Amino acid sequence: MAEIPVLISRDEVKELLKYSDLVSHLEVTMAKFSKRNAEEVIQPLRTILPLERYNGFLGVMPAYMIQENILATKMVSFYQRDEGSDFPAHQATVLLLDPQRGNVTAVMDGTVITEKRTAAVSAISTKLLRPPHTEVLCILGSGSQALSHYEIFTQMFSFKEIRVWSRRKEKAKMFSSKVKGPVTVCSSVKNAAEGADVIITVTMAKEPVLRGQWVKPGAHVVAVGACRPDWRELDDDLMREAVVYVDSREAASSESGDVILSGAVVFAELGEVINGSRPAHPERTTVFKSLGMGIQDAVSAKLVFDQWKSQQ
Repeated sequence: MAEIPVLISRDEVKELLKYSDLVSHLEVTMAKFSKRNAEEVIQPLRTILPLERYNGFLGVMPAYMIQENILATKMVSFYQRDEGSDFPAHQATVLLLDPQRGNVTAVMDGTVITEKRTAAVSAISTKLLRPPHTEVLCILGSGSQALSHYEIFTQMFSFKEIRVWSRRKEKAKMFSSKVKGPVTVCSSVKNAAEGADVIITVTMAKEPVLRGQWVKPGAHVVAVGACRPDWRELDDDLMREAVVYVDSREAASSESGDVILSGAVVFAELGEVINGSRPAHPERTTVFKSLGMGIQDAVSAKLVFDQWKSQQ
């Protein structure tokens, strides 16, 4: 008789998945990925199915961590929503499977996994690449990714000022009311970004919103949005002048409009910095272009499942 998969809800995932566990496990995972050892990690590029009729996409992201015996796939939809829509831009489900038998062991909410593991990787990039003195954090965007990034960045780093900007000022004000600490709501990207030590872009922009002339020398930029080859958040000046880091070279060269359209040269993967095979350059202006990887979801799902089992 086939086993019935465990169903783990959004609230349970939120409770079970801890940032402290994520950071340490994701550092190891990305380091292994960047070694390109097929005996340790198998992860193809995500498959993207366009849903042009509804202005959306469906992505499928399988991954297999061989030594850890972790097999999972994430199905994620992302849509350009109409102004004022109550539907989230991203929705996801993760399937955790038994690699030996191929059966699904757990089905869990993938939206929280996506939000938390993305923010954790952004924090890892900032730990490695931020300037020596980081006093001002700027967040461009006010959705769920903005909230998850605020959560882990205020846990891991100390900032004297946190600024937020959103296309709709009321959304930025809503963001500031949800978080625990003081936030300055800015009326323009320029006002938010100028003088900031760390800038996080978590928007649904298709055209650049952040310009290099507004970024102070030595700042670290974490670019999370613009996950399509014809979408951008950062302009040519910033992409060409900064030292550019990515999670996956292959993904960046096929999926990142910020990289492709600017002609920017990718200096290193984050995993290569963790491995020590490529250097960090915190003294330079740096950009980490985040696209997300299936192995990040797989490792996160295993953490959730292990925590769930320990509580039964």
